[in-house]
Amino acid sequence: MFAPSARTASDPSADRPLLVPGETCWRLERADRVAVLVDAEEYFAAAKEAMRRARRSILLAAWDVDTRVRLTPQDRRHGRPDRLGTFLNWLAATRPGLEIRVLKWGYAELFAVTRWQKPLAIKSWFTHPRLRYRIDTDHPTGGCHHQKVLVIDDRVAFCGGIDITANRWDTRAHRADEPLRRQPDGTPYEPFHDTMMAVDGDAARALGDLLRERWRRATGEEVAPPVLPPPPRGSGRRDPWPMRLQPLLRDRTVAIARTDPAWNGRPQVVEVETLFRTAIAAARRSIYIESQYFAADAVAEALKARLAEPDGPEVVVVNPIRTPNGMENAVMSAARCRLFEALRAADRHGRFRLYAAVTDGDRCITVHSKLMVVDDRLLRIGSANLANRSMGLDTECDLALEAGADDAEGRAAIARTRNDLIAEHLGTTPERVERVLAATGSLVATVEALDRGEGRRMVPLESLPDTDPGPIAGLVAESRLLDPDRPRAATELIGRALPSTIPRRWGQWAVLLVALLALGGLAALWRWSDLSAWASLDTVLDTLQALGESALAPLLLVGVYVAAGFVLFPLTVLVAATAIALGPLTGFLTAMAGALASAAAAFWVGRRLGRRPLERLGGRRLMRASRSLADSGILAVATIRVVPVAPYTVINLAAGASRVRFPDFVIGTAIGLAPGTLAFSLLGEQLRRTLYDPTAADVALLAGAGVLAVAAGWLAGRVLSGIRARGKTKGAKRP
Repeated sequence: MFAPSARTASDPSADRPLLVPGETCWRLERADRVAVLVDAEEYFAAAKEAMRRARRSILLAAWDVDTRVRLTPQDRRHGRPDRLGTFLNWLAATRPGLEIRVLKWGYAELFAVTRWQKPLAIKSWFTHPRLRYRIDTDHPTGGCHHQKVLVIDDRVAFCGGIDITANRWDTRAHRADEPLRRQPDGTPYEPFHDTMMAVDGDAARALGDLLRERWRRATGEEVAPPVLPPPPRGSGRRDPWPMRLQPLLRDRTVAIARTDPAWNGRPQVVEVETLFRTAIAAARRSIYIESQYFAADAVAEALKARLAEPDGPEVVVVNPIRTPNGMENAVMSAARCRLFEALRAADRHGRFRLYAAVTDGDRCITVHSKLMVVDDRLLRIGSANLANRSMGLDTECDLALEAGADDAEGRAAIARTRNDLIAEHLGTTPERVERVLAATGSLVATVEALDRGEGRRMVPLESLPDTDPGPIAGLVAESRLLDPDRPRAATELIGRALPSTIPRRWGQWAVLLVALLALGGLAALWRWSDLSAWASLDTVLDTLQALGESALAPLLLVGVYVAAGFVLFPLTVLVAATAIALGPLTGFLTAMAGALASAAAAFWVGRRLGRRPLERLGGRRLMRASRSLADSGILAVATIRVVPVAPYTVINLAAGASRVRFPDFVIGTAIGLAPGTLAFSLLGEQLRRTLYDPTAADVALLAGAGVLAVAAGWLAGRVLSGIRARGKTKGAKRP
């Protein structure tokens, strides 16, 4: 089909195994059966069938889980549970001895509530005792748990890119108007494409070990591997492998590759990135990639080196035109544009293509799969995006198959999987793709030959309008602020967001000038723009609820607080909107995280500027705040938070310019903000009713609560002031 390149044909390293435990993967395990599932219609149905056969254990870990989604909307039967939460609860109630554990990334709860979904903490109160929902917060700042793995009895496991959540289910037809493709509330969404891999045997047991360790990290509970009793006679549940799922291959070695950041004393694991680099370096003829993003610098560098070679492989990447979330789309599209230009410059031989998948009427298909096929030698499917954070910050899990030079069956299966995916995107058959590919010897030529100009097809991304994200998004992408490749301290992230080109000898004056211009610009914004109109509870609430589901949503919420602080946006309005949108627990945690991030950002700006420039700029308010913080310490900060003498951002700047230590500042801020933020969070539902459907009783109750909150704040301020005064007196009496 392809002629081997001269370079790799003469390079003995190209035939070395790609899957090496401790380097490119964690473990190599045997699977009796391996299958590839394309799109959520197939995966959800197979997962439901496998879980129905579970006897002792179901482990589900995901970036997001929505218990309201239907698993088989195409086959709804009256009286049979189909919504995920109802189905799992029914399994726990009807299968004695079955333990079900569901682990979800903690901060995904921040936006789940905006879809009017019950938080898992509350949902757990109303489920069977053997069905446990837990959230995973064991990750560094800015990182997330991104693995998507389902394990049944340690006998069957699924791993890939599909979360069992809203906005995932679709058929392989990806029709522009699919009546069953709807969110739990009935809202339609765009076509969605993704992939999973299913394995059994030792490979499934290894994934069970992986999830039990994740569960231990997140909850502290040690979970033993399931011990299966003999199946009851005539049960038909001896084998949990779904009957409808046809294996791609049998009796195969499967590799498990991970990304695990250095955190809580654990060493960094970068098997995912190492496997990307190794596989790209070994490619002879073609590299086919599907990914939600195209922003990983390490992968781009490896591809660039191969494209520069005169006899290197073709590279075909399939992306979505856009992602559902606006800000995420802008930032990640800017990163994609940057990498695309670099690769196009290196591609002197015309072997690189970046395609978007579209359907009828050029409607965007959200490509969410994380898949790579190298020649007919390697197939990998998992959770790792082509994004920097997937290389070293988020937890990821990929499965990979390698076929040796003498493994004709394995190579044919890998090539068939790639051709099947290309056929889906082009609206044709795998057999036709195979015939054209055999005739042309080129993936690029095959795609171009089968392009019908309408319906499902692959369109070069550079030819589409409105894909330029703009200069601001480009700057954010360049800084890697939202897409770092490893855990970074808050000070480092802030440093990346600030200019680094100011010479030291006149840096303070330059910063002072920038600050003056910024203050002038802020005054103009509040005076002549619509910014003041935004400072309303209604507007901010609408904005929070419109964030939608995104891998970056929690970072974006915290980013909203940080950005709001730098334009002197009222913190109270943000806290109130967060309480209404996210509910008591999640709203409180979100508001506290955002307020602390905003305070930390302004603190370090103030520390960089210094006290005198800030006092000249800020006048009496800033000088008063600075004097209040002059004695430093946690109590000083907590007191000024409870009874503020200046706006929130002004206090943060003053704290940075004062002698207060950063840890004391953060702790004092948390102590001072917690009571008021908690009050807002507990009153969130009352605020919502009063805002949208007020009654005299609601107004009176809210007013009374407000008076109590003010009184409590005043009392707390007096208590803290008294403690500080006694501390000063004792200090003065010491010899």
